[in-house]
Amino acid sequence: MQPAPSSGRLVDRFGRVATDLRVSLTDRCNLRCSYCMPAEGLDWLPGEQVLTDDEVVRLVTIGVERLGIREVRFTGGEPLVRRGLVDIVARTHALGVETSLTTNALGLSRMAPALAAAGLDRVNVSLDSIRPESFAAITRRDRLHDVLDGLRAAQSAGLGPVKVNAVLLRGVNDDQAPELLRWAVEEGYQLRFIEQMPLDAQHGWSREAMVTADEIFERLSAEFTLAPAEEPRGSAPAELFTVDGGPATVGVIASVTRPFCGDCDRVRLTADGQIRNCLFAREESDLRAALRSGASDDELADRWVIAMAGKRAGHGIDDPTFLQPDRPMSAIGG
Repeated sequence: MQPAPSSGRLVDRFGRVATDLRVSLTDRCNLRCSYCMPAEGLDWLPGEQVLTDDEVVRLVTIGVERLGIREVRFTGGEPLVRRGLVDIVARTHALGVETSLTTNALGLSRMAPALAAAGLDRVNVSLDSIRPESFAAITRRDRLHDVLDGLRAAQSAGLGPVKVNAVLLRGVNDDQAPELLRWAVEEGYQLRFIEQMPLDAQHGWSREAMVTADEIFERLSAEFTLAPAEEPRGSAPAELFTVDGGPATVGVIASVTRPFCGDCDRVRLTADGQIRNCLFAREESDLRAALRSGASDDELADRWVIAMAGKRAGHGIDDPTFLQPDRPMSAIGG
């Protein structure tokens, strides 16, 4: 039996309150990162299944005005390929919430000024190597120069702090952690290392092959003095450390080996209008069908509340019964 929507906030049965909304605007991407999808790409969502710009903004507005959402991050796939992105950002900014974007930065050099003018607050850029040959091997595209141009443009446009997210792959770029950190500190970017998660389309992830947070810390500590940052972590996924006494910091997001599910405040809306109460959820709640069949804002809000109430205590990756979600990361949105 489903719980009745007794409150206007996104509270689960363990008392966690979702205030951070991740909105996937497309499942399409212009890179082919080996840990995300096959070289030939994936079968993208048909256009009619993807929420329109107005539908995205309507659902975001319900989240903000009725359900307590305070931060909205646009994701993909690659959100920069969404034609209506700037308008969606402007209309979301008008709601008075913090807005951010997770991107691979291809095209960001061109779009950063318009996004800043629309009210975007900051960007997170996915970048796993600053070596052209390693970047090309991981992404299957020779586009590192475009990413670096995008990073500089974001910084110049005031979309900061500019954060860089890096995944280390064993035998590919796992020897490059100190190099990435040195570069990020010199450029004024905030670097975050993320443990590789079981969200690849090929379902080839294995715990044994994953570079762990302990390994990342060990490799960084060989060249830098790291100390726990004084600022409280709160619900942030990254565990922060000062670098050589600060003020620069580096973060490690240990989603697998040190899960932070107990403090999670996130909820996800997929490009085709499904609510996911956990990144690793195997169930979704369909808001698109209700929206397109004439549901009121109150009815959509109630469906959303019910979807969040069923959130599990944790993602369960360490459980022998764990099953990887059917959707890969590109179709879920980070």
